[in-house]
Amino acid sequence: MDLSQRYMAKELDVHYTTFNGWETERDIIPLERLISYANRFEFSLDYLFGISIKNEKYESIHINQQLIGQNLKSLRKKYNYTQQEIANKLNTTQSTYSAYESGKNLIPTIYLYGLINIYENLSIDELLGRKKVKK
Repeated sequence: MDLSQRYMAKELDVHYTTFNGWETERDIIPLERLISYANRFEFSLDYLFGISIKNEKYESIHINQQLIGQNLKSLRKKYNYTQQEIANKLNTTQSTYSAYESGKNLIPTIYLYGLINIYENLSIDELLGRKKVKK
């Protein structure tokens, strides 16, 4: 989009060095900021995560921890995993992962990256409740 890091940082209301850390992969962008970025600049989360080479249009969303938790649980059950198995694959504890499924805590971006390697054909957009824009 030919936008400077300083411009992007201002748009996302973060310091330039914070945005630089995300872009250079020194730091991991928090999910809240990633969704804000995707909404603001009309990017698919699947495109931003590198799951898709095509940037499909999705509706803007606000984070709904309960919905995300329900979707995490449904996905896990669909693949017949236990919470402990998913937690082990993500290198976390079962109780931590349980808090994501219950909607008590928001799953961090780094664990979403991990889920890409666990679940076949995972759509981060759909997992987070984004719906495709109808043409």
